[in-house]
Amino acid sequence: MDIDQLLKLVHTGDLNPEEAKVHIREMLKAKEPDGTADMGFARLDVHRERRTGFPEVIFGQGKTPEQLHAIFLKLTEHVDRVLATRVTSEQAEPVLRDVPAAHYDPVSRTISWRQKPFVPSKHGYVAVACAGTSDLPVAEEAAVTAEMLGSRVERIYDVGVAGIHRLFERLDILREADAIVVAAGMEGALASVVGGLVAKPIIAVPTSIGYGASMNGIAAMLAMLNSCAPGVTVVNIDNGFGAGYAAGVIQQNLEKKAKSPL
Repeated sequence: MDIDQLLKLVHTGDLNPEEAKVHIREMLKAKEPDGTADMGFARLDVHRERRTGFPEVIFGQGKTPEQLHAIFLKLTEHVDRVLATRVTSEQAEPVLRDVPAAHYDPVSRTISWRQKPFVPSKHGYVAVACAGTSDLPVAEEAAVTAEMLGSRVERIYDVGVAGIHRLFERLDILREADAIVVAAGMEGALASVVGGLVAKPIIAVPTSIGYGASMNGIAAMLAMLNSCAPGVTVVNIDNGFGAGYAAGVIQQNLEKKAKSPL
C-alpha cells in the first residue's frame, strides 16, 4: 500500500487518520530502518523525536541555501514540525518558496514550520527576559525555540540593570513562570539579579554585546558562571536555542504532570 492508497482510504472513511499514521510510520521505518535519511552531504536523524521528544533542528550557519532547502524539505516528510536556526534571508528564500506554511523571522534568524496549528501550553509558560534591545536576536531565538516545543512564552525585554526599576514592574510574570531564560551582554548582571528574586530555574545566556573589554561575550559568560545567586545555569555565548530548548523541556514536563490525573 502506498501513500496515495492510504489517502484514498482515509478520504472514503475506510481508514481512520490514526490508523493511517501507523501505516505511514511503518513505511518510513522500512525506508530508513536505521532511523536516518542519507542525503550525501547530510545524514538526518529522522527518529530523534521518538527518543527525545523533539525532531532534529537544523543549524543554518555555514550551509548553502540549496543544502538548507533540501534538508528542510526532507524533514517535513518525516516530522510534524521543523526548526532551523541562524538562517539568513538568502538561505530562507528557497524554503519559503516551496514550503508556503513556513515562517521566517529575521530577528531570531529562524525558519519554523508546523504541520498543525500551534496550541500553546495551558498550565504554565516560559519567561524570556533580556537586558537590552541589542540582545533581542538571542532572546527571540530562545523564545521561538520554546514555542516550537509547545510552550507559551512571555517576553520581558529591555529590563537591564541600568534601569532596574523596569524589571521590578514585571516581577510577577517572572515569579509565575515555570522556567526563565535571561539573555544579557555587557557585564551580564541581569541573570544574578533575577536569580536573587525568584524561585524558578534560570537559564542564563551571555550575549556577545558590549564594548572591547566584554570580549565578545566572555565577560558576561564569566559573570554568569560566577553568579552567587542560586538556581542559575549557563549556556554558551549567544546560544538562545540551547536556553530556549532547556526551558521548554522543563515547562513541557511540568505541563504533562499538570495534565496527569494522578
